[in-house]
Amino acid sequence: MIGRLTGILAEKQPPQVLLDVGGVGYELDVPMSSFYNLPALGERVTLVTHFVVREDAQQLFGFLSQKERAAFRELIRISGVGPKLALSVLSGLSVDELAQAVATQESGRLVKIPGIGKKTAERLLLELKGKLADAPPSTGAPAAAGIATDALHALLALGYAEKEALPALKQLPEGLSLEESIRQALKLLARK
Repeated sequence: MIGRLTGILAEKQPPQVLLDVGGVGYELDVPMSSFYNLPALGERVTLVTHFVVREDAQQLFGFLSQKERAAFRELIRISGVGPKLALSVLSGLSVDELAQAVATQESGRLVKIPGIGKKTAERLLLELKGKLADAPPSTGAPAAAGIATDALHALLALGYAEKEALPALKQLPEGLSLEESIRQALKLLARK
């Protein structure tokens, strides 16, 4: 029904935004991945949307990319996954990260998202297999990818957010051992 809105960003209150389109204010719920990339208040923005009509509510969800909306639509097709949970998934993982988790059947990344337990994570991985865009190719040899993943899990276990840990790990040279990767990433994170 409403596929896209272009207007002035009037308010930002996570996870909701108010978009002024020709004098009409549309409230949209957006995933945090889109929220962080929105322009400043008063700026013009275009959001692709998904409109949900239920017996007790009408909700409008906004996304900065078609890819994000497509992933959202795949998520809500899964039994037991509603729009709010789908929004949580896309707030916790980018579409590429979700596709990578599905490709590698890595439920650990999904379990970290609020509202998703082990069984739900496994169901999501099973039902999304082959439905999301292909996962981005991993860089380096499979062993290097495994070390990077293990280092990421170690940093997450130490309390660092994925948004802090990933950039630090990407700065590291290839060929490091797991211990050395963690040690150097911690040094980089300590400088911030």
